Amino acid sequence: MKPLSPTNSVRACLSVSALALIIGCAAETGPAAKAAETAETTTAETTGAETTGAEKPARPAADGAVTADDARDFIAKAEKDYQEFGEYSARIAWAQATNITYDTNWLATKVGAEGTELGVKYANGAKAFNDLSLPADLRRKIEKIKLGVNVPAPSTEGAAKELAEVSTRMRSQYATGKIDLDGKQVARNDLETMMGEIRDPAKLREIWTKWREIPVADYQDSDGDMKADYVRMVEIANAGASELGFDNLGDMWRARYDLPSAEFAKETDRLWGQVAPLYEQLQCHVRARLNDQYGDDVVPLDQPIRADLLGNMWAQSWGNIYDLVAPEGADPGYDLTELLASAGYDAEKMVRTGETFFTSLGFEALPETFWERSQITKPEDREVVCHASAWNLDGQDDIRIKMCTKVNADDFQTVHHELGHNFYQRAYKDRSVIYQTGANGGFHEAIGDMIALSITPDYLKQIGLLDDVPDASKDVGLLMQQALEKIAFMPFGLLVDKWRWQVFGGELSPAQYNDGWWKLRADYQGVRPPVDRPDNYFDPGGKYHVPNNVSYTRYFIAHILQFQFHKAACEQAGWEGPLHRCSIYGSKDVGKKFNAMLELGAEKPWPEALEAFTGSRDMDGSAVLDYFAPLMSWLEDQNKDRQCGW
Repeated sequence: MKPLSPTNSVRACLSVSALALIIGCAAETGPAAKAAETAETTTAETTGAETTGAEKPARPAADGAVTADDARDFIAKAEKDYQEFGEYSARIAWAQATNITYDTNWLATKVGAEGTELGVKYANGAKAFNDLSLPADLRRKIEKIKLGVNVPAPSTEGAAKELAEVSTRMRSQYATGKIDLDGKQVARNDLETMMGEIRDPAKLREIWTKWREIPVADYQDSDGDMKADYVRMVEIANAGASELGFDNLGDMWRARYDLPSAEFAKETDRLWGQVAPLYEQLQCHVRARLNDQYGDDVVPLDQPIRADLLGNMWAQSWGNIYDLVAPEGADPGYDLTELLASAGYDAEKMVRTGETFFTSLGFEALPETFWERSQITKPEDREVVCHASAWNLDGQDDIRIKMCTKVNADDFQTVHHELGHNFYQRAYKDRSVIYQTGANGGFHEAIGDMIALSITPDYLKQIGLLDDVPDASKDVGLLMQQALEKIAFMPFGLLVDKWRWQVFGGELSPAQYNDGWWKLRADYQGVRPPVDRPDNYFDPGGKYHVPNNVSYTRYFIAHILQFQFHKAACEQAGWEGPLHRCSIYGSKDVGKKFNAMLELGAEKPWPEALEAFTGSRDMDGSAVLDYFAPLMSWLEDQNKDRQCGW
């Protein structure tokens, strides 16, 4: 596994645990207003050594068949190795992330390869128990070990080495390269920033198009062709997934959600159906305002929106065009950054304020080692990874955050969010190392986002930052800001993996990759490319998570769960006002039930964890509509004479 590092300009917030450093980041997190980005390990990151079932530490019975006792021995050894190696690798990863040098990079690369080999060994060893009837807990641990390998290679000679080579090429193509713009070489990060600042549609189209020429390279040259590498990766990974007992890689990824594969796919469609009406109203309003800005030639009112006009390289969040679509007179009545400065906040005071949020719920204060060992501000004497992240280095109490905290509204929200991961990590510390993660891929991020939803004007008044709470007339502007990030993201969060499921399942041939991608973008988002995209292009490769094989459905799930958690918490706290104004600060009854869910980790199927806090075993998008109800009414009024749909 490569050292944790920035991916896109969209902020990446990770929940890092010892086990995650062996078998992949099980829980990615992100600040409340951003879609998280992260790196994830794959079996392709091995050093080329073949790892086969022959390495499995399973003891066969006298007749050659494995037994339940063999499975228990296998799990016991895996837990011991994961715990020991996990802490060792986590400490090296921390050292590298907080002091980037040639030597720490070397150490992190070496330990990453060792961790990948360990994860691959146990995943392949777990195959020996595929057909064995086991007690529920043993079976769950076996499956968790298999599913922890993100992109499996089959045991065929040379397969792991080839998978490593194609995956490395894809990652390298995405991470490197500059674009010629106005006679200058411009780095990727700068281009992402420009997409949120420029208002010239011709220049936006140029940037958008040139960005997507980097990953595609020369399609006549197989050594520089990300699409050809992706096709080969799919072939190898599907074979590896088949050896682990799955139909294909998509089937394997969906199996992480404690539901039959087809049923989980239907579940995501059901959840999208609940929130789609709000998205459709938002899309209609945004298109109309962009039409006011750019005119009919650039933004026709009867077509999907040009993807390059939405303030983001992937049109996945639209917060950068708030000034173009905001309600008139939408001033929220206060500036949180100014409030923090006026109150004399520094970075540590921001973190201690976040800690107080959790102690107000009845959680134990952070250990003193948190304050001694965390990176709260950016050191002046060395290079570090500034992307905010929450760490648990030993699977017990050595929890930390790593931030380059600035005194502003965004980082105040991020602090609360990241501490949500730390308190989650500590809550499940008594579980098996295999279960020291979120109940499903969306839980960890949803927990952090749920906490950030409680940073309301009422909360700011309670902690002395705000003298008076603005009246309800200011709410629509605040909700619009959130919707441009959270609601705008939802269809994108769903369709990235829908496209991959179609690819992994053979529904899309390589010749159909690009057309299939843009069909989903149009169907779910109502966006289109600014120029024609021939079928030999590979536009999905322009999104970090595709060439880096990071699953994406978790982000969609997290965007549903955070509101469901928030609504349940507010009901438990006795809140009777609008959902978007609720803060659970100070509610110890909520904290007790909240902790009951957190301490389960992944030991039980996620419906049981969900029920422990919300009383329901079903994910539910209705809380999203409740939260944004004032905005929905405003949008419907704005759109009543407009032609909506696409």
